[in-house]
Amino acid sequence: MISQQEFFARRQRLLAQCEPNSVCLIPAATLVTRSRDTEYTFRQNSDFWYLTGFNEPDTWLLLSNHERHGGSFVAMVCQPKDKNSEIWHGRRLGAEDALGRFDLDEAYELDELPEVLMHWLMGHTHVYFGQGQNTAADALVNAAMQSLRTAPKEYSAPKAMVDIQPTLHEMRLFKSASEVAVMKAACQISASAHRRAMQFARAGVFEYQLEAELHHEFAMAGARSPAYSTIVGSGDNACILHYTENTKALAEHELVLIDAGAEFMGYAADITRTFPVSGTFSKPQKDIYNLVLKAQQKALDMLAPGVTLRSVTERVIETLTEGLVALKLLPGTVAQNLETEGWRQFFMHGLGHFIGLDVHDVGDYRMDGEDRPLQPGMVLTVEPGLYIAPDAPVDEQYQGIGVRIEDNVVVTATGIDILTNDVPKTVPEIEALLQR
Repeated sequence: MISQQEFFARRQRLLAQCEPNSVCLIPAATLVTRSRDTEYTFRQNSDFWYLTGFNEPDTWLLLSNHERHGGSFVAMVCQPKDKNSEIWHGRRLGAEDALGRFDLDEAYELDELPEVLMHWLMGHTHVYFGQGQNTAADALVNAAMQSLRTAPKEYSAPKAMVDIQPTLHEMRLFKSASEVAVMKAACQISASAHRRAMQFARAGVFEYQLEAELHHEFAMAGARSPAYSTIVGSGDNACILHYTENTKALAEHELVLIDAGAEFMGYAADITRTFPVSGTFSKPQKDIYNLVLKAQQKALDMLAPGVTLRSVTERVIETLTEGLVALKLLPGTVAQNLETEGWRQFFMHGLGHFIGLDVHDVGDYRMDGEDRPLQPGMVLTVEPGLYIAPDAPVDEQYQGIGVRIEDNVVVTATGIDILTNDVPKTVPEIEALLQR
C-alpha cells in the first residue's frame, strides 16, 4: 500500500524541480466509450495516479510554486457530488471531502474548471503540462491561455509552456520501497495464475480457456484487470509476438507460450512461460527451450548497477547465436552470423523494458546520446526468446517452435532481485508441475 504521505512527497518533489513561479496541470483520464452508451472499465491516467492515488475520472491536479503561495500550493478539481449520478454510476468523493483526503489547499468542482484554469495560469511564468496526451485537456488549457493573452493588461499568461512528462517520468522510473512491494505482490498474483494455467492445460482445451484461468486467479487475488492483453499462443501461434486471438484448441505435442500479468493497485506484472501440452518436452523443444533459458540466465547474471541494457543484450545475442549455430539452425560461423545479424530472423525484439504503472513503463533508455547505465530502483523485464516460423528454412523438427521466458527484476545496490521466481522455469521444474 502506498501512503498518502508518499503521494504528497511526490507532488512536492515535482514542484521543486520546476522553474520558480510555475504551475503544473495534470488531468486524470476520462471514460472511454466501448460501444454506443457503454464504457470500458475505467483505468486512471498513470501520471495522475502516481501523484494522487485517486481513481475518479475527469479530475485535475493543480500544483503551484508561485512565491505568493510560499512555494507550494496544491488544488484539485473534482466531479461534484450528485445524488442521481451516483445512483446510476457510483459514488463520488466531491470537492469538500477531497480537501482533507489529499491534504489540499483548495478544491473545486468540475463545472468551475475553465474559470479555475484561468485563475491558476494567471501570474505564473511557466506552465508545466503534457500536451498531446488528452485532446479535451489540450483544448481547455489552450483556451485559458488564449483568454489570458487577449485579456486586459492586469491579466497575464505564462510566458512558456514546458512539457511536464520528462521530469515526471524520470521520477516514475525509480521505484520506492513501497512501489517495489506492490509490484512484488502483482508478480506473486501473476505467478499463481501462470501455475494454475499450466496445470489446467491439456489437449483439446482452448487458448481462451487458459486465458480465463489466468484472469480468474488475478481477480480472486484482488487484481481485477490484466496489465495488458493476455497472450496464449499454442503451437506456431507462439511465433506471433503479440498474438491475442486465443481461439485455437491445444494439441498434444505442442508448446504453449503464455505472456500474462496482473495489474495490482495500478502496477503491472509481466511474465512469460513456455511449456509442453503433453507434460514432457520433446528433444527439439527442449533444445530451443534450454538455449533461451541459458541466454536469460546470462542476462540475469550480468544485470547490476552501472551495466547497460545494450551490453547485456549483446551477450544474450552471442549466446543465442552460438546455440543456433550448434543446432545447425544458422549456417556459417558464429562470427559471420553476428556480423550479418543472422540471428535476427529468430529473435526480433529487445531483451527487456522498464515496467511499473505501465507495462511498457516510462523512462529514457539513453542519456546525452549514450546508453543509460542501470541504477538501483529501476524495474525491468528480461525476456529473450526464439521464434522459428513454420516455413523457416531449417530442419522440420524445429519448425513452428516459439519460446520466450520472461521475468521481472528490480535493480538493487549490489545486483538484482527477481520478483517472479514463483513460476517454474527449468525443464525438470516445469515437467514436475505439469505431471502433478
